Amino acid sequence: MKLHEYQAKQIFARYGVPIPQGKVVFESKDIEATAKALIDETGSEIVVVKAQIHAGGRGKGGGVKVAKGLAAAVTHGNAIFGMQLVTKQTGPEGQKVRRLYLEQGLDIARELYVALLVDRETRKVAIISSTEGGMDIEEVAEHSPEKINTTFVDPLIGLAPFQVRQIAYKLGIREKTNLAAFTKLMTNLYAAFIAEDASMIEVNPLIVTKSGGVVALDGKMTTDDNAEFRHKEWADLRDTDEEDPVELEAKETGLSYVSLDGNIGCLVNGAGLAMATMDIIKHFGGSPANFLDVGGSANKEQVKHAFQMILSSPHVKGIFINIFGGIMQCDVIAEGVIAATKELGLKVPLVVRLEGNNVEKGKLILAESGLAIQTADNMADGAQKIVAAVGK
Repeated sequence: MKLHEYQAKQIFARYGVPIPQGKVVFESKDIEATAKALIDETGSEIVVVKAQIHAGGRGKGGGVKVAKGLAAAVTHGNAIFGMQLVTKQTGPEGQKVRRLYLEQGLDIARELYVALLVDRETRKVAIISSTEGGMDIEEVAEHSPEKINTTFVDPLIGLAPFQVRQIAYKLGIREKTNLAAFTKLMTNLYAAFIAEDASMIEVNPLIVTKSGGVVALDGKMTTDDNAEFRHKEWADLRDTDEEDPVELEAKETGLSYVSLDGNIGCLVNGAGLAMATMDIIKHFGGSPANFLDVGGSANKEQVKHAFQMILSSPHVKGIFINIFGGIMQCDVIAEGVIAATKELGLKVPLVVRLEGNNVEKGKLILAESGLAIQTADNMADGAQKIVAAVGK
């Protein structure tokens, strides 16, 4: 689950990670009062107005403005609140800004980059650091890879003091006061990463202030959904306005669904089979519109519901059902497919490949349905058929 910047910073603060003072705005009518309260509390007229959406590149899209004085803060706030913010990560349709974060301005001496990630290959926490804070890290990696440093932390041992010092030296932090502040921040940031079951924390930029402090000027955080059972408080952090409504619907019905940008809907059982199905569609020149895994024990109603979710996308021009019946019964899938096809009035090509438990019965049900359903002998045959059908 992605968190907003202000939510990530609230968590940072709980673990002793220094952040600028800030206030969140949920309604446009509260912008002026909130900005005034922030100015009064900080004693500074510099207010940074930040759009709160689950996407990067807000500044380049016009979603981050530095204001001097109350009037300027209110003007920028009103301009940003409610805007359709378009960034590289939102796509051309953009994302509506429904929350603002007003934050005090700080005197910046240096901007750095720090991120913590789960590295699956090494099964360790990877700490990525760079002197190029404030920049798009993807561009730095492409044009100046030597400026990106990676430190791996064994989760059984934890972040060692010598590793923090190594990171600091690579970032050019060597003055005693700065080094002490950086050590405390990194130690606490790692503690937050572990305790909060994060899969990613990014601070860009991490700043060194002119007074010698080290502060998380920005903050991104993504949590690991597999740990949700340990964190009941996450329900209060979820912003459903920022999530795909079809993905939310799938979660509520026990299905795994991820929207993609292709035109072939994929209905499969099992994450591994889903990945293989998408790969083989791409291999034959097609493009998947989604990742939809109905799991190993889906019933007729769930299959029908899955169909409805696939067809909710106007981009879907064909559907490929690829089922291996181990626990699942192929005849149950066939019955669900027929029920959904009749009820929804399917108007796009449909290719079905069944294999495994009760496969012959499932194929017979499809054959006797009288519906325009193409069957496939194997996965490659099915992928070729649906790609050809969509391409017509």
